[in-house]
Amino acid sequence: MSASRSWARVRAGALNSARVFVSDLGNGLMVVSHSSLAVIGLAVLAAAFVIGGRADVRGLLEERALDWLVSRQEARSADPSETLDTASLLGPGDISAVDRATAIDPSELNRQQAVVAQWLSRRYRVAPEPVGRLVQEAWSLGQRVGLEPTLILAIVAIESSFNPFAQSSVGAQGLMQVMTRVHDDKYVAFGGNHAAFDPLTNLRVGVQVLKDCIAKAGSVEGGLRHYVGAANLASDGGYAFKVMAEQEFMQQLLRGRSVPTTARLPVPPVAPPEAAGSNGAPMTPVQPGVQPGGSPSAAATGTIPRLAALGY
Repeated sequence: MSASRSWARVRAGALNSARVFVSDLGNGLMVVSHSSLAVIGLAVLAAAFVIGGRADVRGLLEERALDWLVSRQEARSADPSETLDTASLLGPGDISAVDRATAIDPSELNRQQAVVAQWLSRRYRVAPEPVGRLVQEAWSLGQRVGLEPTLILAIVAIESSFNPFAQSSVGAQGLMQVMTRVHDDKYVAFGGNHAAFDPLTNLRVGVQVLKDCIAKAGSVEGGLRHYVGAANLASDGGYAFKVMAEQEFMQQLLRGRSVPTTARLPVPPVAPPEAAGSNGAPMTPVQPGVQPGGSPSAAATGTIPRLAALGY
């Protein structure tokens, strides 16, 4: 009996000793951990003060961090397993996109601008919002340079049918079909030649070119001949007539008259032939747009090359 009691006391003492040992060990680890964290924190704080006081070290660390981030981004972009779905394309969004759009609420236009914009939108099957913005800009530019806004819009209509990405076979580009390679100096202020495909920029450059042409020719009709590159040609293929006829449609709208959106441009008048040629022989009458031999001329088909040598 006494033996069993002795064994129980020994067992209880051993368990108590073990509990005390574990408790002391845990407390010791906690003290050591707190001390270690304190030391690490102090080391980090000291390093931060040192780095913050040295611009060269700070710059080096920032450069390496940026290189690492860029390399990670390139690696993710090159990973074929990371494909983009519709949600990821639209998810980030870009709220500045609306600021870059060439568009305006038609209700913001005045009465005259709204009438012209609505008619052009239906006639050329273009959304009223971008057409409205172009009409508004044409009115602003016209006031600044002393040109009728309807003349500017008529040129846009004849040249590109309001397609801001149009390009001719000779390199005329944009709404007003400006020869970009000839007038590249005018696009410098807008960031370069690619600005030719920005509708408002093309409109501004085109109006400047048109103003220079009219000043050089001394009249609107002569300026239009210069603008299309036909100043030194016998005929402009009816270009000036078509532009001014389209402008007259818009002028009628502003006078309160109704003009169908399907109205056809009138046929250019035929100039009477001269009585005799330079050698005294009678000249054969030539139909407009038909060269001797019956083939259509470039002027009549609207494909007059714009003369780069003239600068227009």
